[in-house]
Amino acid sequence: QVQLVESGGGSVQAGGSLKLSCAASGDIPSTCNMAWYRRAPGQEREWVATVTSVRATYYTDAVKGRFTISRDNGKNTLGLQMNSLKTEDTAVYYCAACGWHTTTWNYWGQGTQVTVSS
Repeated sequence: QVQLVESGGGSVQAGGSLKLSCAASGDIPSTCNMAWYRRAPGQEREWVATVTSVRATYYTDAVKGRFTISRDNGKNTLGLQMNSLKTEDTAVYYCAACGWHTTTWNYWGQGTQVTVSS
């Protein structure tokens, strides 16, 4: 059974940095794409970034140049380095595996809270 567990969330002031991690356990093929999503208070969940099995990366415009998605297939981990954080980045961040950001994903984590204060 596949399980995704996020960590690294917390509170930070605007302009600061955080790094999120997602540990994957179970039978996730190395060919699976992986992604980060977020859901801000009162809003729909939105796609943040995707990394493919060959490490091609894609970002939503709101985070380009500030966030970096990465993966370590040997350790079955997904990362999201978030720099120059803004108050509007406040959200619950979720990792996802085996899918694509224009369709759907097979697996989801439970989320980790990121709060950015001014």
